Amino acid sequence: MRTLIVTGTGTDVGKTVVVAALAALARAVGERVTVVKPAQTGVGPAEDGDLAVVERLTGEIDTLELARFPEPLAPATAARRAGAMPVMAAQVVDAVRALDTDLVVVEGAGGLLVRLNDLGETVADVAAALAAPAVLVASAGLGVLNTAALTAEALARRGVTLAGTVVGAYPEHPDLAERTNLDDLPAVTGAPLLGVLPAGLGDATPERLLEAARCGMSPVLGGRWSPDRPG
Repeated sequence: MRTLIVTGTGTDVGKTVVVAALAALARAVGERVTVVKPAQTGVGPAEDGDLAVVERLTGEIDTLELARFPEPLAPATAARRAGAMPVMAAQVVDAVRALDTDLVVVEGAGGLLVRLNDLGETVADVAAALAAPAVLVASAGLGVLNTAALTAEALARRGVTLAGTVVGAYPEHPDLAERTNLDDLPAVTGAPLLGVLPAGLGDATPERLLEAARCGMSPVLGGRWSPDRPG
């Protein structure tokens, strides 16, 4: 069983779409895939969270959500304010190891060091315990290079391999920063650019999502995209 940890340079960077794209590519070649969300925040008990988006984008896939909290805050804060038990890193590790599948994709909440609980545990601790590589989903525009570099440094300090970066929502008409960041992200992270997905895939059909994943993700992730032939 392979495990990938998907984290982001922040919120709303296309992380859930990238998770769905990874899952769709693996399933298209016959792999069994499970997507795990350790902590979903900002949704009520009967509302759709990120895993519902993954299921809709992929058509049908196994998912596992360990906890959800109603307020749109960091998991540690949201759990505390809800008077609920927070998610522990060991709980996530045990849940992943108990799965019978070919690929597990773990989607973190926001950025790498967003706290799961008041002990300060994060998805980086989960990645380290599982010895799982991370995929960093980056925004496209100005300011991302600093955040991406800091994330790469934090992963390296914890002994977690950064497999590479995927730009999760690249605009149709990129500005100067968005164009040059494609060249600079590998330099500042020390890891390859593994894909560029177009903006607007959140409402895609499963067929459209799969085709975009094939065109926008590197062969390392199951697609055919190359930084020498973007798009």
